[in-house]
Amino acid sequence: MGLVRRSHCGRTGTSLIAQDRDAMTAASTPVSTLANAPNTATTPASAGFVHLHVHSQYSLLDGAIRIPDLLEKCKDYGMDSVAVTDHGAMYGALDFYLQAKKAGIKPIIGCEFYMTPGNLGDKEKGFHLVLLAMNLAGYKNLMKLCGIAQFAGFYRKPRIDLATLTAHNEGLIALTACLHGQIPWLIAHNDMAGARAKALEFLEIFGDRLYFELQENGIPEQTPVNIGLKQLAAELGIPTVATNDCHYLNKEDAHAHEILLCIQMNNTLNDAKRFKFSSDQFYFKSPQEMKALFHQSPEAIATTVAIADRCNLEIETDTYYFPIFPVAEGETLETTFAEACHEGLKERFKAMRKAGALSPALEEQYKKRLAHEIEVINTMGFPGYFLIVADFINWAKDQGIPVGPGRGSGAGSLAAYCMRITNIDPIPYGLLFERFLNIERKSMPDFDVDFCQERRGEV
Repeated sequence: MGLVRRSHCGRTGTSLIAQDRDAMTAASTPVSTLANAPNTATTPASAGFVHLHVHSQYSLLDGAIRIPDLLEKCKDYGMDSVAVTDHGAMYGALDFYLQAKKAGIKPIIGCEFYMTPGNLGDKEKGFHLVLLAMNLAGYKNLMKLCGIAQFAGFYRKPRIDLATLTAHNEGLIALTACLHGQIPWLIAHNDMAGARAKALEFLEIFGDRLYFELQENGIPEQTPVNIGLKQLAAELGIPTVATNDCHYLNKEDAHAHEILLCIQMNNTLNDAKRFKFSSDQFYFKSPQEMKALFHQSPEAIATTVAIADRCNLEIETDTYYFPIFPVAEGETLETTFAEACHEGLKERFKAMRKAGALSPALEEQYKKRLAHEIEVINTMGFPGYFLIVADFINWAKDQGIPVGPGRGSGAGSLAAYCMRITNIDPIPYGLLFERFLNIERKSMPDFDVDFCQERRGEV
């Protein structure tokens, strides 16, 4: 992603791939040549370029691109697709997906992973690798990899390893990332043999879903790395793709981004050794700017569109998914839920009779109310939700963990009271079930649950 300390800039660039020194000038266009070029803000409907390496505000204290601003910029540039590839996590994936769909722009969900060269137990920093979801299987694998990285591979950063990647590569496209990607890093350190071996390793995993990522970002080390990647591409038949590793929206946002990095690293702008980007080129460039930068590699520009065409993720957002609640053989969630409600009502009746507070008319009122709630809950498809909530709340009570009596609209449910989810009888207080669930308003039920702060972690 172009992150180096200022004192490191150019440290390795003077001796890289010396045999191709003459080719460097011809192979890339210096960023400075664009300084006087017109910055056209709009393009035809087909922009001919798609940004596939973008960090949003969800790359915490590193990315500075807000999703609505990103989508508006895409419209300004005539771009009909865009990717978001935040660092090591997918906090913003669904938010981005929904907003992009609403804006009429194809969302490409990805993640820039940290990949340890060893295994998850090693105390090693991770190289970067960009993965993009082609479909729902790829999206699920992104989530799986993120979970493993956070819970099993965390060392300074959430990391994955080769074995994990191999096991969960279905539906994913791989880009070799920035200078901190392992293949670019090996090339930058004059190890073309190592870079070739690693490329073959990735090729074995991804096949035609592997792409070498070229960037033009004003960093001296990038030019020889691009040349090395092109050499390997020609040798191994791996396509190249142009990206810009966008971290902020506009070029003039570079200084604000420096301040963001200072906050991340607990530095000040007065610290000459502070962590910062090595150029001001990590912004969301227009298709014209990218095509001008890569005029010697038009195939890398065309590849962005080809990759976007391969990514067609559709996420169902109008269906509710619940954990699987086990039921007895021959039973369903609906029958199990109804039985739990009726058994719970019998227990509540016992207490009411003991207190002399249950008349035949009142008993009939409770039964009718419960039958109505059961019908509504089953019709709306939420019996599993009630069973799951009752399961962990009653477990807490059985373990002696204090649980609140219930609050909010959920206290209006007699079914919840019967299942001991709440401890407030709604009928004496005239509490309405319809404030909680209404057959004419399809929405998730929502119980407000309070556990004792000292033992809530057990739950």
